[in-house]
Formats: sequence, C-alpha cells, structure tokens
Amino acid sequence: MVVYYTIAMALYMEVSTCEVLRCLLEAIRWLKGPLAQVKVTGKSGISQARTRLGWEPVMALHDDVVHPIARRGTRGAWYRSFRVVSVDGSTLDTADERGNAETFGKPSASRGVSAFPQLRFVSLVENGTHVLFGTRMGGVRTGENTLAREVLPFLDETMLCLADRGFYGFALWRLAAGTGAQLLWRVKGNMQLERLRPFSDGSFLSAIYPTAKDRRRRTSGVGVRVVEYRLLGAGSGAGETYRLITSLTDPGDAPARELAALYAQRWEIESAFDELKTHLRGRGIVLRSKTPDLVRQEFYGLLLAHYAIRGLMHEAALEADEDPDRISFIHAVRVLRRRLPQFAATPPSGTA
Repeated sequence: MVVYYTIAMALYMEVSTCEVLRCLLEAIRWLKGPLAQVKVTGKSGISQARTRLGWEPVMALHDDVVHPIARRGTRGAWYRSFRVVSVDGSTLDTADERGNAETFGKPSASRGVSAFPQLRFVSLVENGTHVLFGTRMGGVRTGENTLAREVLPFLDETMLCLADRGFYGFALWRLAAGTGAQLLWRVKGNMQLERLRPFSDGSFLSAIYPTAKDRRRRTSGVGVRVVEYRLLGAGSGAGETYRLITSLTDPGDAPARELAALYAQRWEIESAFDELKTHLRGRGIVLRSKTPDLVRQEFYGLLLAHYAIRGLMHEAALEADEDPDRISFIHAVRVLRRRLPQFAATPPSGTA
C-alpha cells in the first residue's frame, strides 16, 4: 500500500497527504464491502510508514519496470530501424527544510540564493512516447554530465541517442558508444574537426580525440561524421548554425538532411519534462517531502506515475492508430485520477 501511496502522491499533488491515502483506501473499502470501516491514519503515521519503506525499493521498482515501450507500429518513435531517444536534465524544487537544503543545496539567485532547495536529475526519453527512463538524481550542484555517466549505460544497440552540446565530451561519447547505441550529438561551433573525407551530401568524415595532445599527434582518435547546417526563416533561432557529430558514418544509411531534421526532435524531452513538472506535479508546487530520503522516494514515485500515464496513452494511440503526441496528457491524468481506486484494488501479482 505504501508503494502505491508514493505513486499516488504524484497524481494528487494538490491535496493533503491524508486525502491521498483516503483515495487508496477506497479500494480496500470496495473489496471488503460497502459497510466496511477503514481507518485513515494521520500525517505522522503516513510519514513513519514511508520512512520504513525507504527510497531504495521505489528506485529499484523504477529501474525494473520503466523502460521504452514503443512498438514497430508506434508512430513517431523510430528513425529507420532505430528507436529515437534523447538525454537531458532539469531540476525540481523541494520543501524548504534544513535537511533538504543541506543535502540538495539551493541554486544561486539574483539576491543570494533561491527560496527552495532543488534536486537535479538527468533522464533519457523515448521521443515517440515521452517515456522517461534511466533517470538519476542528485543535488542542484551536481553537474548534468556527472549524472549522465550513470544514465547513458541504459542505452542499447536498438537506439539512436540525441544530445545537446552541453553533454559532449570525449569520455561521455565513448561511454555512450560503448553501449552499442548510435549517437547524434550537437557540439560547439569552435570545436576543431578536421575534414578527412567529404561526402556528396555535404557532411564529412572527421575524428575526435581525448586531449589536444592526442589531436596534434593523431593518436587515440575516434572516427565521426560531421553534419553542419543553418536554420532558415524568421522565427526563433533563425540564422543559427548547428554542428552535429554522429556515429552513423555512412551517408547512405543516414543522409545529412535527414539527420538535421531528426535533431529537431531532441526538444521532445523538454515536452516530457513539462508534463512531469507542470501538468502532473502542478505549476509552482514543490515536492512535499520533509527529509532527503523521502524526497528521493517521492521523486521516483513521480516518475512511476508519469510512466503509468504515458503507458496508458501509448495503448490508446496504438488502438486508434494515432501518434501518441496527438493525445492529451492532461486528459490522461484525469482518467487515471478517476480510476485509481479500481486499479489499487488489483494486487501487483495480477488478477489471481
């Protein structure tokens, strides 16, 4: 019941902790009959039960069940034979308690520091379904690249991973490539990339190196293909030059024009973060847990709730032969809130 509770908290962020428990206990009342009396404990009892559970089992559950869900028939989830995923990071405000501030830290602000402690997290997202997976969290002063070292091993050979220029580094590239995944990462415009071999689609073969010394001596290099292009039009970002490097070195397998268009899908992860932070958690609402361990527990419960919603949306999209992006996330949240008592009445082992 407490595991269910950590997930349900994310669905009912705007109500009291006791009211969340009442929603779950309605399922028990339904199982026992209309005349059954179910006692609701107070805030202290709920906090004690959550503390006994701890955060590690909720994280283990997350790692066990949260994974990409797109099938071959899922629209918008694939580039040729590859499952398209992206990596990025964000932050969440936590309750302003001394323990949270000491553990997670407060970000700098124009006048000192922010009012609330923040946690930082990095996730992979399956672009076509917005499923966030492989997520790892730390304090606000923990760098995204540091967390990415724990996240990138969740890639596999079926995936093509997109990343912004802030994530590029030789060590991270090698780590991600070592999973067997294909990579399409943006790099800074001033990065030295020698033209070793031009291709007819405008891209060229180059190499990246662990150090400047290796570059001068041309030792320990890794071959990459470079795609450069400029955004046209009058909108935001018009005239900006993009520079991508990819492990897909054969233009026949991935033409430069297709890769340039594909990279725009990296912004799907921003939409997934918005679902998590605005539509599910609620705009301006902080994580309610008062201690660092319960913050961690609540965070992974939030991710599990998002995964459940996105799983429901994916099933609906397949049945209607629609792109999951065309289904309303907010509507799906409302459906789950209405049906939660019935779901909670079903044990994890199934209908048996």
